[in-house]
Amino acid sequence: MMEAPLTVGSMLERAEKFFPKKQVISQTHDKLHYLTYADIGQRTRRLMSVLHELGVQKGDRVGTLAWNHHRHLEIYFGAPGIGAVLHTINIRLSPEHIIYIINHAEDKILFIDEDVLPLIEKIQDQLTTVEAFVVMTDKSELPESGLNPLYSYEELLQSGDPTHPFIEGIDENDTAGMCYTSATTGKPKGVTYSHRGIVLHSFALGIADTAGLSESDVAMPVVPQFHVNAWGIPFASTWFGSTQVMPGPRFTPKRLAQFIEKFGVTVTAGVPTIWLGLLRELEQENYDTSSLRMVLCGGSAAPLGVIKAFEEKHNIPFYHAYGATETTPVATFSRLKSYQQDLSDEERLEERARQGILVPGLDMKIIGNNGEVKWDDQEMGELLLRGPWIADEYYKDDRSENAFIDGWLHTGDVVTVDEEGTIKIVDRTKDLIKSGGEWISSVDIENALIAHDAIFEASVVAIPDAEWQECPIACVVLNEGLAVDGMKEEIIEFLRPQFAKFWLPDDVLFFDEAPKTSVGKFLKRELREQVKAEYNLQD
Repeated sequence: MMEAPLTVGSMLERAEKFFPKKQVISQTHDKLHYLTYADIGQRTRRLMSVLHELGVQKGDRVGTLAWNHHRHLEIYFGAPGIGAVLHTINIRLSPEHIIYIINHAEDKILFIDEDVLPLIEKIQDQLTTVEAFVVMTDKSELPESGLNPLYSYEELLQSGDPTHPFIEGIDENDTAGMCYTSATTGKPKGVTYSHRGIVLHSFALGIADTAGLSESDVAMPVVPQFHVNAWGIPFASTWFGSTQVMPGPRFTPKRLAQFIEKFGVTVTAGVPTIWLGLLRELEQENYDTSSLRMVLCGGSAAPLGVIKAFEEKHNIPFYHAYGATETTPVATFSRLKSYQQDLSDEERLEERARQGILVPGLDMKIIGNNGEVKWDDQEMGELLLRGPWIADEYYKDDRSENAFIDGWLHTGDVVTVDEEGTIKIVDRTKDLIKSGGEWISSVDIENALIAHDAIFEASVVAIPDAEWQECPIACVVLNEGLAVDGMKEEIIEFLRPQFAKFWLPDDVLFFDEAPKTSVGKFLKRELREQVKAEYNLQD
């Protein structure tokens, strides 16, 4: 067979050639933009020539602090297109972590959305490798800023060459992108993505038994472009010629619902907290969501009640996928098999709530206390993965030796697997609750809690117990306007028929808002501290 390298630049070149009229619809701070792939291609080529003028060389890191919009998409292809490395930085991290990430990656240039400028101005003096800043704005004049040198993205593009070629001779194993974990403990860990890995992952998103992305789709990634490359959807959608709808900065559930209706979105993707917000919006106003063929959920397990509401109340197909920063990210995908279509409604719902089977191209092992677990959906074990879009180390980080062992990524996720090979996330290794020598899954209790009509959000953490070692505590956010009085007893009684006695929470605590990570997951570390404070517990 021919030696034909798989490169990120070739993906946009295909969109330019075969889908020049297809649109990228992009919401920015000030306006809604309508661009074609011909426009995106020309602007990306201008960007590549500008990067050269700014001194960016092969292998240099190009950092972004930006929301989901067309300019960010152009950098997705522009930086790798000249052999540099796209480094998407999580805007929602603490300033300390952002400083660490930029310095550790050794970013040479930062592309910054205008609303993020104040954050970077405060830490500029602590950035050791950045040589220039570029602000992305719709305004004609540069905003007042202490950043120096500061350039306007649009002004730079005007001076760029619209015919600049994508670099040739790239080794497909060269680094094209990088992202850092959101780090619930310790410093963030860097993961690099090769050209080959990104392209193969994009192929995987186009398989009919995964997301089945194609030219006919209108894709709206709600998951941020700084979170594992928006799960690879911008890369795959561009390559396949899908229409893209980019919801922009600080979107609301109302904007998402309006965009779904206005643009006929067919596929959208995000974490469970996003879909809880959208459900609430759909309950309050009428929207035409009939175009949707897939709401894709990842990041953490979606509760049965959420899946049921989307599918039965709103007739919107809801799908689970599983992955991580280290897996580019899609590793498993949940779809009913052909012979499972005749399952009862309850059985179908239970199956859809699982994280699915391994995506073609990857391998997995599930290791328990006594080696590989049985495929009986009972025995728990840690999920191990390997494959062409799975990382093999953290970037310049000694913690690699604990996560990448004998050619396998140890995910830290505890799962069960049934006889069909379908996995179910039970918990993170650090979040499992051990009571009287038995394991309790916080995820299972959380999913049951969310099914209660009064509960908007729920998380379960453990506290020490002198007799049982640990016991579960339920932390819930009630739906707006509901009173707490009498709710604790009602919630425990609601759970009682569903679990063994030792699984039942010892207490129910009520919160106005649950602490979350920068990517919308429950921040259990902080929640544990709040619970310990409630009970005056010491570490």
